[in-house]
Amino acid sequence: MLRIDNLSLPLSYDLPLLTEAILRKLRIPADQLLSLTLAKKSVDARDKGDVHFVVSVDVKLRNEDAWFKRMKPGTANRATPPAAPVLNKPAFARPPVVVGAGPAGLFAALTLAQAGANPILVERGQPVDQRTQDVAAMQKNGTLDPDSNVQFGEGGAGAFSDGKLTTGTKSPYIRHVLNTFVAHGAPEEILYLSKPHIGTDRLKGVVASIRNEIIRLGGTVLFGTRVTELITRGSHVEGVKVVCQGQERELLTDSVLLAIGHSARDTMQRLFNQGVIMVQKPFAMGVRIEHPQSLISQAQYGKSWQHPALGAADYKLAVRTPDGRGCYTFCMCPGGEVIAAASQPGGLCVNGMSYHARDGRNANAALLVGVNPEDFGDDHPLSGFVLQRSIEQAAYRLGGSNFHAPVQRVEDFLANRASKALGDVIPTYQPGVTPADLRECLPGFIIEDLKFGIRGMDRQLHGFAHPDAVLTGVETRSSSPVRLNRDRITCMAEGLDGLFPVGEGAGYAGGIMSAAVDGIVCAMAAIERSRL
Repeated sequence: MLRIDNLSLPLSYDLPLLTEAILRKLRIPADQLLSLTLAKKSVDARDKGDVHFVVSVDVKLRNEDAWFKRMKPGTANRATPPAAPVLNKPAFARPPVVVGAGPAGLFAALTLAQAGANPILVERGQPVDQRTQDVAAMQKNGTLDPDSNVQFGEGGAGAFSDGKLTTGTKSPYIRHVLNTFVAHGAPEEILYLSKPHIGTDRLKGVVASIRNEIIRLGGTVLFGTRVTELITRGSHVEGVKVVCQGQERELLTDSVLLAIGHSARDTMQRLFNQGVIMVQKPFAMGVRIEHPQSLISQAQYGKSWQHPALGAADYKLAVRTPDGRGCYTFCMCPGGEVIAAASQPGGLCVNGMSYHARDGRNANAALLVGVNPEDFGDDHPLSGFVLQRSIEQAAYRLGGSNFHAPVQRVEDFLANRASKALGDVIPTYQPGVTPADLRECLPGFIIEDLKFGIRGMDRQLHGFAHPDAVLTGVETRSSSPVRLNRDRITCMAEGLDGLFPVGEGAGYAGGIMSAAVDGIVCAMAAIERSRL
């Protein structure tokens, strides 16, 4: 199979036009082309007067070797087949325990199940549909469990948000992860789109299908189960103590894969109390910024913005700030919504999501500023959580102490004045918003860098500083403020044999794809250790 890169095609291209472009590029007759598969598709909108697609295609040719030898260098290359994990037969004395059912935990458990290890997957929350209803109800009546992490980490699919699969990770297992998602109901287009996305509406079924596959392969899933303590002997892990459906239990094992996400603060505190080595790490905080989707699409695509082949436009922006922290956008949601992500009483934080169709009226993105360990207030490994919590509590109070989010018009924010009312942009956050002054809940350095960043980003994307654009506070959980030290080769925690810190919560991933890959890598490491 050969890979052809950088084929430029009009927005209205069809299969005959794509085939014609391939034949012209390779200079071969039509009867020599046996098959073609789209490998990558992206939009080139650098020239707003000529917005078009750029695609890569994998092709099979008759007499392929002979044709390849005749081609000019660079015309095509040999396509590299996707890599899948090579799983040796495990030799666990007892089933390994995977704690957490976000992308890292699910893919760790799935990999172990595929190897025949019969893992136990501990999921703190309920099945996805029930959990979504529970979160909405608890936020409405203010009865969030102080020990819950219903939107993150051990809560399960909340960590997926809406299934954005872009990543800078260069792992050979990226394609394997994408293929797995497709096999469990994700749209096939994620295999070739340059910015693949599943959508909240379709992601629920995908997560449930992967979980069911784990069970089918011999694994066990424990819903409503919270880890309370590691069982250790000396420097060795021998299991975990849990509360499962209100009952205390011990799960004995010599391999615990800890994929608790970046917000399982209570579990992280217990681990610290038991002597698990962890250190502070940088992360980022800020707000969600919300614009009319039509403004973003017109700014990105010019006169082509309503072409049906394009869909809602996105963006990714970054500005260097005078203090060196940087301000950047993250987790951009075209046609999406700003959503509640609080997991503890008396605190408020937000996230973003979009459905697969991405057809909502607004676009939103996290607008973040770098936060360094020296900003945490002291050198305690968990002080980043303390900083996050203090900001979330201030946002909760500023919003009215009822889970309404504090919001501010961009024009007011830049002018250092509180918003008394909103303009043309209607916030999507539920259960409601309160016009406010975000200076009352965010540190000064974040405020100043956000203002600098908004002005700079407006020069990159005209309209970004739209006066009525809405800033919704606060986005505090872009990543974990702590890292659990682990060995680079064995993936085991420093000083504790049998504990495998996994994914974003442990400080080794920064999104769905990197977390899923880390889950695979750590599962393979656990399998190899079992064979020693």
